[in-house]
Amino acid sequence: QVQLVESGGGLVQPGGSLRLSCVASGFIFSDWAMSWYRQGPGKERELVAHIGTAGDATSYEASVKGRFTISRDNGKNTMYLQMNSLKPEDTAVYYCNARSWSAHDIWGQGTQVTISS
Repeated sequence: QVQLVESGGGLVQPGGSLRLSCVASGFIFSDWAMSWYRQGPGKERELVAHIGTAGDATSYEASVKGRFTISRDNGKNTMYLQMNSLKPEDTAVYYCNARSWSAHDIWGQGTQVTISS
């Protein structure tokens, strides 16, 4: 079964950290580019970070650059998002995305991240 399963979300105070994980199954993980998206309350889904198949090419949305780090372990079929210095505006449901070379997308179910004191 082709699927992506996110975990690691939760409630943290401003300035705190979280590490999200996305475990892939049912497809050749190392052949797919991976991304994290998020959708905040009343907002459209936006791209947060992207990583190439080998893990050596990354890009970030401007507001998270320097605070978030995307990585992947192809041996474990897992992608990560290390989030530091979290802000209330980072509150959102975070989604894992896999995209093939032919632009076929796979989505996870999402994990809630809430930043609040």
